[in-house]
Amino acid sequence: MSSDEFIKGRGAQLNVSNRFHEHSHETRDDFLNFCASEGEEPENNRTSIIETFPKTIVNKVTSPDVGMDFSLNPYQGCEHGCIYCYARNSHEYWGYSAGLDFEKKILVKKNAVALLERKLKSKNWQAKPIVLSGNTDCYQPIEKKLKITRSLLKTFLKYRHPVGMITKNALIQRDLDLLKELAQDNLVNVAISITSLQEETRRILEPRTASIKKRLETVEKLSSANVPVTVMMAPIIPSINSHEILPLVKEIADRGALGVGYTIVRLNGAIGEIFSDWIRKTMPDRADKVLHQIENIHGGSLNDSRFGTRMKGEGEFADQVKQQFAIARKLYLKDREKPKLNCKLHEDFKDGQMKLF
Repeated sequence: MSSDEFIKGRGAQLNVSNRFHEHSHETRDDFLNFCASEGEEPENNRTSIIETFPKTIVNKVTSPDVGMDFSLNPYQGCEHGCIYCYARNSHEYWGYSAGLDFEKKILVKKNAVALLERKLKSKNWQAKPIVLSGNTDCYQPIEKKLKITRSLLKTFLKYRHPVGMITKNALIQRDLDLLKELAQDNLVNVAISITSLQEETRRILEPRTASIKKRLETVEKLSSANVPVTVMMAPIIPSINSHEILPLVKEIADRGALGVGYTIVRLNGAIGEIFSDWIRKTMPDRADKVLHQIENIHGGSLNDSRFGTRMKGEGEFADQVKQQFAIARKLYLKDREKPKLNCKLHEDFKDGQMKLF
């Protein structure tokens, strides 16, 4: 694929139709030819920030195989642009495409902190871990300016409420002061997403994320500060990063990680079309092989929504991955375990300060 055809700095290379819309649109060749002759860009590739004011912020997670009960997402859409991201489909509910729109139209929940505070002060709320972010990254680029995630952490600390975090952005190091305070009362654990040790793989899979070097540094810094940190190697994609399991687990263990988790790639909904288009443009020599391998993992389809199998897959490849992680944990993470989050303090801090009587 020629460089002028590829949209640099983005994962998806197209906008797919929104399944909830009656009408769809396509970019025709004659329009592209006109833009080229006039020296114009056919589409604005800049990121748009859209302010929203939802009524609630804490989401009950009903999926039995996600590993969390409640999540909080200060942002919808994600500028990181990870091509495989399962959250892309959720952008269609907001009226946008799961393709380029997901990366370019970022919805910001401006009242997130106020909504969280109201939730934590509710007499009916009993403390259970709330995870930032169950859907899109709470430390994506706009967070550097808006600092909503930092304000949320201050709120969790004020009310002594347990919080989990998942990110692939080294920006989390900015908030190490708050994380250390939370960790003193066992109120936080962090999962850093690291898909590969190869920077070139990272660049094409996750174009606007922190470098692998910075992510490994983040694991080490959090661990050194006694903030419990694990790593998610997610997703495992056959013939792209599936050969890196053992070396990656060894590396993160050397940096102080307490554990490792994984999922196997699944291309549900619009992601199948987006990923297929992307891999034929970025890796044309192995596109068919990778897509067929993914199909073999999910019963002959790129799309698998079955609870219990959708995250780990089935068949020989899935079994091999499972065995490799079992070996890696035994070799490099033996006797390590992340502490259970503390849900006992919150009741005494419901009004934002400790109750004396």
